[in-house]
Amino acid sequence: MLNIQLEGLDIDTRMKLLPREQELVKELEQNGSIVETYIKLDMSGIFMVMMANDSEDVHAKLSILPYYPYMKIEIIPVRVLNNINQ
Repeated sequence: MLNIQLEGLDIDTRMKLLPREQELVKELEQNGSIVETYIKLDMSGIFMVMMANDSEDVHAKLSILPYYPYMKIEIIPVRVLNNINQ
């Protein structure tokens, strides 16, 4: 689980980069790297559920995104519960 805060990204730059950001996020969703995304109400960032081996893998996958240089990423390791009774 990632808590991503966007820092230093002005509105003009954000809007200019948004189409490519959305396109690449969709690719990461389609290949299973990104499981879910939740936009923060104040639009300052997102919460993201992501499949990755470790923090290096997280950064390698997200580094393709145009917003990546503006991301402050907090990684909260979690595991998936496939069956609540396990």
